[in-house]
Amino acid sequence: MKDTVIGVDLAKNIIVLHGTSMTGELRFRKKLSRGQFVQFMQRQPAAVVVLEACGSAHYWARELTAYGHEVKLIAPQYVRPFVKRQKNDMADAEAITIAARQPEMRFVEPKTRDQQARAVLFRGRERLVHQRTELVNALRAMLYEFGQIVPQGIGHIKRIDAIIRDEAIDLPDIVREECRDLLAQINEKTTRIEEKMVQLTSASRDSAAAQRLQTMPGVGPMIALAIEAFAPAMTTFRSGRDFAAWLGLVPRQFSSGGKERLGRVSKAGQADIRRLLIIGAMSHVRVANRKPAASGSWLARMLARKPKMLVAIALANKMARRIWAMLTKQEDYREQALSVAA
Repeated sequence: MKDTVIGVDLAKNIIVLHGTSMTGELRFRKKLSRGQFVQFMQRQPAAVVVLEACGSAHYWARELTAYGHEVKLIAPQYVRPFVKRQKNDMADAEAITIAARQPEMRFVEPKTRDQQARAVLFRGRERLVHQRTELVNALRAMLYEFGQIVPQGIGHIKRIDAIIRDEAIDLPDIVREECRDLLAQINEKTTRIEEKMVQLTSASRDSAAAQRLQTMPGVGPMIALAIEAFAPAMTTFRSGRDFAAWLGLVPRQFSSGGKERLGRVSKAGQADIRRLLIIGAMSHVRVANRKPAASGSWLARMLARKPKMLVAIALANKMARRIWAMLTKQEDYREQALSVAA
């Protein structure tokens, strides 16, 4: 039976350890290099090792598990209240140990190598999209200085190209050449984004869970891969409501004195999945506006009395709960479920 808790404050070169018994008695404090840390943990009898969920934490979780230790990850915001006075590496390692001994503490599920690989692919595409958006905005700003106004969005890139080609528009040659250079960069980014999308789509075809998720309206390869890359196993959540709360799709509470006060969605959870679910839900809402939903259904009643964006967020919450049910029960989406009264 494991009788030692080791709090580990990770860093690139120096790693600090704080070891205690299960009841809190201090056993050791150590400051080790990466090589010394590996050697020490290989010799150390099986213990509960607790890390902050930060850079390289998931890698070390897999390594330490292979050495026979039980590894737990804690979100940094749950460790911060236990730091005593001044913040330093030793104090952080001690705070991690104290936080881990709290019976109600919530832990982060360690990611597998495949999950991290999918996350790298997903982030790669997101980075390219942000870079392309930056280039498009720089191009729009340049043209605006010469009286040419272009709406936001990549969809207006052909309009920008037409402006640059139009010799009747008074643009200096230097500006026109710089605009052509920016257009070439935007086209290069677009090509790379499309290549990344092909990779993401291919990865989603190779996953049974991703294929199952895409049977739900509003869920495509991006959402399915994001859930596989960033979400822990659905069995770690007690219910679909817990999964929706983990995504930050529930109202913030300002309740006191027995009176319930609810605000906007908390946005306290996984931002990538939450954003994509809201986008997918909004696409479903737009379709329902063009082709009215079944009379008496939840979606039809909501659209009749609430703004579209609010309905989309509420629908994203329902989608999150259904995703939990689909993955835990290993079932495809059933269309009639959308018409059930909330």
